[in-house]
Amino acid sequence: MRQARKNWTREQIRAARKTPLNEVLERRGWTLRHTGAGNFVPAKHPGIIVKDCYWRNPDADSAGNTIDFLVDVIGCSFAQAMQEIMQVESTQ
Repeated sequence: MRQARKNWTREQIRAARKTPLNEVLERRGWTLRHTGAGNFVPAKHPGIIVKDCYWRNPDADSAGNTIDFLVDVIGCSFAQAMQEIMQVESTQ
C-alpha cells in the first residue's frame, strides 16, 4: 500500500535537515562510536563520519544532512525520512 503524500513546509524541511543525525540513528537502535571532537562513526557503516546534522563518507566522496543520510545511505523515501525525523523532533 502506498503512503499518502504529505506536503511538508519549508520550515519543517529546514528543521529536519538540522536534526542531530546521531539522535535519529540511536532511535533506530544503531550503535555509534564517539571518535572525538563531536564526531561519531556508525557501527553499521564504519566509513561514515557523523557530526551534528551532517555526515561524510570520504571513501565514496559523499556527504549530506540528516535527510540525505536517510535517503542516500539507508534507502528511505523522502516522505519516510521526513516522518522518521519528525518523530525524533516531537520527542525533543
